[in-house]
Amino acid sequence: MRSVGERFTPVQRCLHWLMAAMVLAMLFIGIGMVSTLHPKFLTLIAIHRPLGIAILVLAVLRLGVRLRRGAPPLPADLPWWMAAGAKASHVVLYVLLIAMPLVGWSMLSAGGYPIVLYGPIRLPPIAPHDAALYAFLRTAHTYLAYLFLATILMHVAAALFHALIRRDGVFRSMAP
Repeated sequence: MRSVGERFTPVQRCLHWLMAAMVLAMLFIGIGMVSTLHPKFLTLIAIHRPLGIAILVLAVLRLGVRLRRGAPPLPADLPWWMAAGAKASHVVLYVLLIAMPLVGWSMLSAGGYPIVLYGPIRLPPIAPHDAALYAFLRTAHTYLAYLFLATILMHVAAALFHALIRRDGVFRSMAP
C-alpha cells in the first residue's frame, strides 16, 4: 500500500462523494419504502435494488483503490483514541457498504423475489428460498441500516470537527 501524500487521489475523492450521494439517497429511499404504500412503494423499490447493487460494485472498487493507493496519514498530534476511532469507523463503513447490499440481495432471494436491475436484467438468487431466513435477513437489513446511519452521522461529525475546530487538513484531504 502506498501513501497518497496530503490528499486522497482524485479517483478516491470522486468515488467518496459519488457514493456519499448514493448512500444518502438510498437511506431516504429506504425510509420512504417502509412508510409508503402502493404505488409509490413499487417506484421506490425499483430504484432501491439497482442503486444498492451499484453501491456494492463501487464499494468493492473503492476498497480495491484504497488498498492499492492508501490514505494520507492522520495528523501526528491526533490523540490515539481519535486515530483508532477514525480507523475503526472506516472499517465499519466499508463493511456496511458491502454487507448492506449483500444482505438485501440475500433477503430478496430468500423471499423468492426477483432482483430486477433494469427491464429484463435480473440478478440470480444468492440464498435459498426460506421464509424464516427471509424474516431474519429483513430484520438484519433494518438493524444494519440503523447502524449505517449512526456511523455516517459520526463520520460527518468527525469531518466537521476536523474542518471547523481542529483545522488540521483531514477534511481538506477528501474535499473536492
